[in-house]
Amino acid sequence: MHKPTAHDAVTSLHDLSAGDLIAGYRARQFSPSEVLEEVLALVAAWEPHIKALYLFDPDAARAVAKASTERWQKGEPSGMLDGVPATIKDNIATKGQPVPLGTASLPLVPAAVDAPPAARLREAGAVIFSKTTMPDYGMLSSGLSSFHPLTRNPWDLAKNPGGSSAGAGAAGAAGYGPLHLGTDIGGSVRLPATWCGLVALKPSLGRVPIDPPYVGRVAGPMTRTVDDAALMMSVLSKPDRRDGMSLPPNDINWKVVEKSPRKLRLGLMLNAGVGQALEKPVRDTVVKAAKAFEQAGAVITEVDGIMTREILDGLDNFWRARMWDELSKLSPEQRAKTLPYIYKWGERGAKLSGVDVIRGFNATMAIRAAAAKLFSDLDYVISPVSPVVNFPAEFAAPINDPDKPFEHICYTVPWNMAENPALSINGGYDDKGFPIGVQIIGRRFDDLGVLGMAKAFEGLRGAQRPWPKPPKK
Repeated sequence: MHKPTAHDAVTSLHDLSAGDLIAGYRARQFSPSEVLEEVLALVAAWEPHIKALYLFDPDAARAVAKASTERWQKGEPSGMLDGVPATIKDNIATKGQPVPLGTASLPLVPAAVDAPPAARLREAGAVIFSKTTMPDYGMLSSGLSSFHPLTRNPWDLAKNPGGSSAGAGAAGAAGYGPLHLGTDIGGSVRLPATWCGLVALKPSLGRVPIDPPYVGRVAGPMTRTVDDAALMMSVLSKPDRRDGMSLPPNDINWKVVEKSPRKLRLGLMLNAGVGQALEKPVRDTVVKAAKAFEQAGAVITEVDGIMTREILDGLDNFWRARMWDELSKLSPEQRAKTLPYIYKWGERGAKLSGVDVIRGFNATMAIRAAAAKLFSDLDYVISPVSPVVNFPAEFAAPINDPDKPFEHICYTVPWNMAENPALSINGGYDDKGFPIGVQIIGRRFDDLGVLGMAKAFEGLRGAQRPWPKPPKK
């Protein structure tokens, strides 16, 4: 065990932020090896219940942590995250490991190289001890998968952690170290963050180089604090020429300064325009957040959502066609291994006309135009992340109907298509103590401003409940 420190009275090593871990390593209060052992002990207690991990490799992680411990003993850390435990989502390639995309229908082929976000974390010295689970092809906001075991929410094992960064969300809430890397094409870091009580940034498109790139697809940090999300961004945003959609390298100082809301123009978006009805506890939490910003000097205006039924159905058609393109390349035997919900949803893509699909793709352009118009008069928008507080662990989505797959993403998906930075941060709890996130959205490229607003909100939102503890045996 490590020597007693000032942290022990309050926080276990596995609960410390990345910033606190680095400070502790520097002060020689504890070592990366000691921190990893605490994380591994917690994984042993939690994992039988939540099943957040894939390719969990404690022995390889111990070797990386030992090398890091030796570097810190010499006062020669290799990078900004040297010795900090981290996980990486299944669909972000890591050298020598398969990338199943959460589905049993694909062959397990080892990746030749690390994808850009994985490469950046490794270069920075992070101790990557596991991958994390996701649903089939990342096209569900759920911990349900045909390949991985069912991932559950640490706050309530009967509830869903959300997805598609399901394991990352569950791992973050359970305390599997401070840093978790997810991806987001319609809400996939923010939805698990709202349901797991985390901070998650969906960066501006191209801010974090990714491979393979796609319309609206980003990688982003999932952490317990805004500072840790910013620390991850300082590493993830470094350039990589493999992403032809990445932004020009930008010398952003990612050390977050709390942004004063005074005189800022904030839009309060309670009506997404379409989709599931907003549940009262979510509405109350978001209104309370807006009032906190207003009391701090912001000017709040209620604004309408920018989604319509036509736009949402168009996106659905576009994504169904894309899904069927993937499934149609497989043999009938492989296809049959896909999660039935995803198979049924994607199959309808075969019957769409070219015009249907182009109309669907053009919905992304309509969203972009509407978002630009909205932000011409606003600095930031405050909204729900999800319209619902939670849903059952066994469901593929809150409604659980492949004919209505995206009714719950109307607050999140616009910002993927419009390329705006958007962040989920815990805003409160329902009457059973389940977390409810608030979304902060900024103009394109204002990732740092969104983090600064979230940092201000950490000071405005009031006391947070303790993180969940593993069930007693």
